[in-house]
Amino acid sequence: MATHSIAVLVGSLREASINRRLARAVQKLAPDDLRFEFIEIGSLPLYNQDFDSDYPAECTALKSRIEAADALLFVTPEYNRSIPGVLKNAIDIASRPWGTNSFAGKPGAVIGASIGATGSALAQQHLRNVLAYLDVAVLAQPEVFVQFKSDDLIDAEGNVASDDTRKFLQDFVDRLAAWIRLQRTD
Repeated sequence: MATHSIAVLVGSLREASINRRLARAVQKLAPDDLRFEFIEIGSLPLYNQDFDSDYPAECTALKSRIEAADALLFVTPEYNRSIPGVLKNAIDIASRPWGTNSFAGKPGAVIGASIGATGSALAQQHLRNVLAYLDVAVLAQPEVFVQFKSDDLIDAEGNVASDDTRKFLQDFVDRLAAWIRLQRTD
């Protein structure tokens, strides 16, 4: 069975990010043929169209890492009912300049966590709209909106304390793996 690399973009920069913990849990539950590469986005410069004629090295590196991946996993918190600026900035950088969209044609998925009852649902919907425009084939179901009612739901290494949450995430991971295999038949 072929190994598939997944570029993971976490939209939270916080050291104790619950979204990073969620991403680690997905990684831990994944089958051996999925390899996760976490891409740090916090030090990227703010996108500026002036870059388009001479892209900064860190922006070119981001584009290369996205292009090298077989699939994408976006893990987003919800800030003011939308995606965090740092995640949108990374998406803008990797999809520009016009005609060099590094995301195009890749399978992907969107998940997220929040302490709020909606668990990042609105941010995910906004992100799905952006990804549709960028030609990312996003896994539609199951939607993953994890509410962190307690800080110990998922630890820093991705261990899930709740059996129900672990089963739910395992179903997502299984569907994600099948989606990637279906989309990446090469």
